[in-house]
Parts: sequence; structure tokens; C-alpha cells
Amino acid sequence: MNIQKGSIEGVVITSIKKYSDERGWLAELFRHDELAQEYYPQMAYISMTNPGVLRGPHEHVDQADLFALVGPGDFKFTLWDNREGSLTYGNRMEYFMGANNPGSVLVPKGVVHCYRCISIVPGLVFNAPNQLYAGAKKEISVDEIRHEDDPENIYVKDEMSRRGQPQ
Repeated sequence: MNIQKGSIEGVVITSIKKYSDERGWLAELFRHDELAQEYYPQMAYISMTNPGVLRGPHEHVDQADLFALVGPGDFKFTLWDNREGSLTYGNRMEYFMGANNPGSVLVPKGVVHCYRCISIVPGLVFNAPNQLYAGAKKEISVDEIRHEDDPENIYVKDEMSRRGQPQ
């Protein structure tokens, strides 16, 4: 695969507005009236990522992810189109989101993705996938194709080269 910078079919990047007052702030992470039914969440979770830590790259066979990154940390979010039939196959996108640029990323199935906490404080990531991890009652295998453990993997090599590390 030849990786090049470009948009990826089906990936939706949305700015998130924080509504602030004397109590703090509120942000809408998703709304059914702004999301195609095939992406309606089946569950939600939140994770914390320490500074400098990379999560992924990985992809899903059938699952789509809806990530929201609003702070307190900041992230570099990278995506690669690994869908051979896609018009944007081989394209890579990078976005910077979090406290300084709140946003959400809709990641369709087959799109490889990862994110790295680039701030000096940990960052929180909310995800609302359209499928249950490990299925109902956690009785099936998790829908993930993991790439991060193989330093020769094209996505790992691409991510490392963009971070200024040797390939």
C-alpha cells in the first residue's frame, strides 16, 4: 500500500462546542439527529491516556467508533484507509484534538486508527462504538485487528516516521 495524505471516505470530523458558565462547561458529544442510524452507539466508555502514550494503531472488521476528545489533554489522532474497495484507499489523515480543539471522530469499519496524548497532562477519550465489545454478555471475540505490536507493520512505521523516530 502506498500511503498518502488525503481525506478518507466515511470519516467524519466534527468540532465540539463547549458551553461554559460559572459552574464549568457542558459539551454535546453526539446526537441521533446528526448521526446515521448505522452508527448509533451500542455502548460507551471513557479512557485516560498518559502523556506520550500511543493507543493503536488498530482497525475493526464490523465496528465503527465514535470518539470524542474534549480535554483535559490534547491528542494527535491518525487514520489510514485500509479498505481496498474504497475510493480513498491508502489515504492518511491527522487531526489534533482535545482541550485546545474539542472534537469528535467517526471511524468507519476498516479504517485503521490510533491516537497519542501530546500534552503534558493526561487526556480523556470518550468512545461510543456501534457494536458491543465482545458481543452480548461478552461471549464473542473482540472485533479488533491490532497492528501496534508489529514494528514492521506499515501503519506503525508510518506513525513512527511522523513522530521523528527511526523506522
